[in-house]
This record gives sequence, C-alpha cells and structure tokens, in this order.
Amino acid sequence: MFIYLNALFVGLLILANILGVKLFSIGGYVLPAAVIVYVVTYLITDVIGEVYGKVAAKKTVQAGFFTQVIALIFILVAIQLPAAPFFQSQAEFETILGGSFRVMLASLVSYVASQNFDVFIFHRLKKKHGEQKLWLRNNLSTMSSQLIDTVVFITIAFAGTMPTAALLGMIATQYVFKFLVAAVDTPIAYMLVKAARKDKQSFQLAESMK
Repeated sequence: MFIYLNALFVGLLILANILGVKLFSIGGYVLPAAVIVYVVTYLITDVIGEVYGKVAAKKTVQAGFFTQVIALIFILVAIQLPAAPFFQSQAEFETILGGSFRVMLASLVSYVASQNFDVFIFHRLKKKHGEQKLWLRNNLSTMSSQLIDTVVFITIAFAGTMPTAALLGMIATQYVFKFLVAAVDTPIAYMLVKAARKDKQSFQLAESMK
C-alpha cells in the first residue's frame, strides 16, 4: 500500500497544478479548484508517517517536489514545441498548463515549507503520544501546515497585484475551506492507517516465509 499512497500523493500534486487555473465560487467566495485536491496530500503524508515512519514521509515529500519540477519542465517544453498547422488550441493549451513563473515559484516554495512543517509537527506529537491520539496529530499538523501553505503561496503569487485587504481576504477564505476539509478527514485517516498497517503486516509475513 506504501507504493499506492506515494503514487496517489504525486498524482494529486500534479493534478492540483493543472486544476489551479479553474476558479469556482461558493457563497460569493472564490477558490481555485486545486484546493479540493491539494489538501488531501497532507492526509496522505500523515498516513505514511504514522505507519511507515518519519523518514518515509520526508522522502515522499522530496519525491513530490522532484516530480513537480520535472513535470513543470516538460510542460514548458511542450508549450514551446511548434504547434501543428491543424492544432487550433495552442492558446488554450498555454493558458491551462502554462501559468506564470511567479505562481509556479509560489507553489513550489509553499509546498516545501508547508509539507515539511506538516511532517515535523506530526512526528513531534507522535513522539509525545505514541500510537495514541492520531486524531490530534492529524488535525493539528494539517491545519497548521495549511496555514503556512496558504499564506506563503498567496503572498508570493499575488502580493503587489491587489489591495492588501483583498489579499488578506483571499488568505482567510482559502484557509477556512482547508481548515474545514482537514477537520472532517480524521475518519478517513483512521481507515487508511488501519488498511496500511494490515497491508504492511501481510507484506512482512510474506517476506519472512520466503
């Protein structure tokens, strides 16, 4: 299951970068579509950290960063390739996948800062409580790291392009949404941890019987 969790983590990161260009509105509040995907990645690193340890969680974060950089390079190369005469969607292709360098930079910086902080807080609490209070470390690590992610990303990506009040409003809106998602994912965390532990035990048993 470790491989599947890592694959899901990396896949969601790449998907979040693509979905980021779509904005949706709920009750007058505007959010990027990526927010519904990206917040799940923190749940995955928590599950990996709980079952497979801190080193495994940190390596997952590092792999995610490396994959995002490689994906961005290939996307930029694809954009620069000369379009075929009959391909009429080059402008749309660039709009959806291109983004801006500033937004890309903001995404990578906020990712490194928040994901590593999530791993740090999660394992600081795990060291204190052992196997108990998974709900506490899952929620506290995710909610605090999501605040860092939101503040860092929006500040780097949009500071100076809009009034300060609008910038703060965007930060508050996105964080409230992420906070609510983090608050309701605890049952999923327990379910995934249980499944991962069972899979890990089965794998170890199979290996010992070889």
